[in-house]
Amino acid sequence: LHLIQPRYSLMDYFLKYLLFLCNLVFTVLGLVILGLGMWGLISKESFAQEKISSIGTDPMLVLVTLGFVLTILCLSGCVGSLRENCWLLRLFSALVLVLISVQVLVAILAYTLQDEVGNYLRSGMLAAMVRYQDDLDLRFITDEIQSNLQCCGADNYRDWEINIYYNCSAPGVLACGVPATCCVDPLENGTVWNSQCGVGAQQLDEFTAQSVIFLGGCLGGISRWVEQHQGLIGIVSIVILGVQILALFISTRLLESIQWHKAYK
Repeated sequence: LHLIQPRYSLMDYFLKYLLFLCNLVFTVLGLVILGLGMWGLISKESFAQEKISSIGTDPMLVLVTLGFVLTILCLSGCVGSLRENCWLLRLFSALVLVLISVQVLVAILAYTLQDEVGNYLRSGMLAAMVRYQDDLDLRFITDEIQSNLQCCGADNYRDWEINIYYNCSAPGVLACGVPATCCVDPLENGTVWNSQCGVGAQQLDEFTAQSVIFLGGCLGGISRWVEQHQGLIGIVSIVILGVQILALFISTRLLESIQWHKAYK
């Protein structure tokens, strides 16, 4: 008697090509993110000898890291599912499991070490303020935070004295000022952007300054934003975690199916 080799079920084919297509999309996305990050680093000459020491604070490095991890992770799942390669599927499953574990661990640490997280954010924002004129990416991020959260500086508007151009001892027109994104109304007549609206703001007392610029720091603004949107943040986090658990389940199911069929060969 000859054993009849069992065929793959429709569910097996569905899971195989679902895993392949999803990972293919995210592989392309990872490559795009990686390309953008490398382009940003190269265009700013971040690898130059005089700039390499500060590359750790470059926002483009986040894109490079994210793009690389996403590409490696999804490429292993993409090729592994299409070629029915057990080794690649095991690698994909292991990486997803590690990723889930790291995210859960980070969430627990962030909740239990809120003061340390706040200090880390403060240090990061102060570093961005120091390099405000020198790094267009850090400048863009800082401006977006200040304008959207209606804040100025890390703890308050006087933090901008840390910047050599806004320091009160600086020789230029920006001395003792703040960026225009700190201004309550940076538009003149509602149409023209007034880049000089924050000039001399650090010399004003708080009562006078409050009509010109936002007095509160962005760390407080970030905390309030998180509190106001904690429900949405929780839902998004659960969805992202759920997608990763589903990917882990599909890859494990597919791996078991492949091994079971190979046992009959």
